[in-house]
Amino acid sequence: MRYRTLGGTGIEVSAYCLGTMMFQAGDGSQVNPDHDDCVRIIHAALDQGINFVDTADMYGRGESEEIVGKALRGRRDDVVLATKVHFPMGEGPNRGGNSRRWIVRAVEDSLRRLGTDWIDLYQIHRPDPSTDVEETLSVLTDLVRQGKIRTFGCSTFPVEEIVESHQVAERRGLGRFRTEQPPYSILARGIEAALLPVCRRYGMGVLVWSPLAFGFLTGKYRKDRPADLSTGRAAIRPAQFDPTTPANAAKLDAVEQLIELATDIGCTLPQLAIAFTVAHPAVTSAIIGPRTMPQLEDLLTGAALTLDDATLDRIDEIVPPGTNLYDPNALAPPRSLTDPALRRRPVTDRAAA
Repeated sequence: MRYRTLGGTGIEVSAYCLGTMMFQAGDGSQVNPDHDDCVRIIHAALDQGINFVDTADMYGRGESEEIVGKALRGRRDDVVLATKVHFPMGEGPNRGGNSRRWIVRAVEDSLRRLGTDWIDLYQIHRPDPSTDVEETLSVLTDLVRQGKIRTFGCSTFPVEEIVESHQVAERRGLGRFRTEQPPYSILARGIEAALLPVCRRYGMGVLVWSPLAFGFLTGKYRKDRPADLSTGRAAIRPAQFDPTTPANAAKLDAVEQLIELATDIGCTLPQLAIAFTVAHPAVTSAIIGPRTMPQLEDLLTGAALTLDDATLDRIDEIVPPGTNLYDPNALAPPRSLTDPALRRRPVTDRAAA
């Protein structure tokens, strides 16, 4: 396992980060509800050199954090532990978001569920248009000073909001986001155009999610083969995996070429996919989210894989740099697009004009 410094924090983390979104109750084809099995998977990852574990309060409404807490008993000092805050954790107002009021409560809940006195990396899971970024940075800075978190970052933030956050932090003398967690894969390379260069400019660590492109880079979905839309993610969003749609056909064309490339260099498609993401100089770590032990073992077998320039050039020919073959944020678009109140003037204003 290779290790890298997380931005400018001085914290050394493994190039593969264990994501725990799959560790929660629910449909067994989607997640792993067996706490003991999840603990074994976490321990196996740690034994293979992973020292970076990422979770979130909203995964299973806290259940994933509880599982991680069980797994880290007696091993906490050896692990860089990351979690997130933002999404609603209950009914009614003020039970989510990026306000001081909510974050102060949410961090205590996460600490309790994780069974720890501190969180190494506390991340804002998504932007909150109703909260000034100064308010959010202020409370996060206070939590660092209180010793409850060591550093903080953001997740799936637009590049312009990352830049704004650094400007506000500098003007107000506040701590700044030290990491960003964006989606990134061979099939979704859009962040190469601006976001990754901006993160390098500000010295931010980058841990990327969905390096397997929501399952398309596992090899499970192939061109000219019937797709099983009754299990896994496909059962919930069949349109996203329907091979007859033009968008999915383009992804599957790329998958066939990538499988051929992986065979040529002697690795599996998932191993190639993850090795690609950590080859970018702005990327610190790739989040792998196995549901089962065999999935973990296959991914870790490729942990030492380094792609040479010829291989990366072939990938560029299949999917050009900066190109998205799908929108990685389509399943959770920003509120600026989903909330009409944020993109329409009040009727009285329109009438007055």
